Amino acid sequence: MINYLDKLKHTDSNNFFLMAGPCAIEGEEIALRIAEKIVTITDKLNIPYIFKGSYRKANRSKGSSFTGIGDEKALKILEKVGREFNVPTVTDIHESGEAAMAAAYVDVLQIPAFLCRQTDLLLAAAATGKVVNVKKGQFLSAGSMKFAVEKIQEAGNQKVILTDRGNTFGYQDLIVDYRGLPEMQGFGVPVVMDCTHSLQQPNQSSGVTGGKPELITTIAKAAIAVGADGLFIETHPDPANAKSDGANMLNLALLEELLIKLIRVRQAVI
Repeated sequence: MINYLDKLKHTDSNNFFLMAGPCAIEGEEIALRIAEKIVTITDKLNIPYIFKGSYRKANRSKGSSFTGIGDEKALKILEKVGREFNVPTVTDIHESGEAAMAAAYVDVLQIPAFLCRQTDLLLAAAATGKVVNVKKGQFLSAGSMKFAVEKIQEAGNQKVILTDRGNTFGYQDLIVDYRGLPEMQGFGVPVVMDCTHSLQQPNQSSGVTGGKPELITTIAKAAIAVGADGLFIETHPDPANAKSDGANMLNLALLEELLIKLIRVRQAVI
């Protein structure tokens, strides 16, 4: 279990940790409602928890797609979630100039998969001293992620997480190669499985990304079985009406049952 997230609740459960929340910050009320529900579940199950929410969505297929409610407004909501529920928070950044701004409000800076090779972005995130979670590009091998880790660590920041989110499989699908999880753990950093984005079906003719949320349990079970340190799950009380990535999000009502199953898998394999 990672030991450098200052606000992360350490437990004796030997459980995986969880990064979970809505794809995007849609508003204060729904963010607090989602956080309260997940904190209640993770406290009960003794699972260390990090609240996830994007303050802005920069990677959209269509120009008319939802991108956010305003950077400062969304970041202040993330800060409030962390303060009210005493949990770490994570959000993604897209350009090097955003690193210091976001770091003032959250505990973990996330590098999106499409940007995982952007040296200036990685170095800017490293310079904040925050934990940096780098998502593996869909176009990269697991082994190539050692260079992202090295860039951050050579900049003086040892607080790195790697997250797998599948590999490109044709033009409109992704596939998960579970060999990559232990390979990336070999770099000496915690490794997370993104159980929702790995089920995306990108490049749809409608301009809206599709998904296969019915397979979230399958992806998550397999990740825990091969020893993932953590799981990343986007969740929403009404995915069909979520403003971003609803097609591959987990319904919040299903989260507790899923986590109970995953704890059993973890206990069986450790």
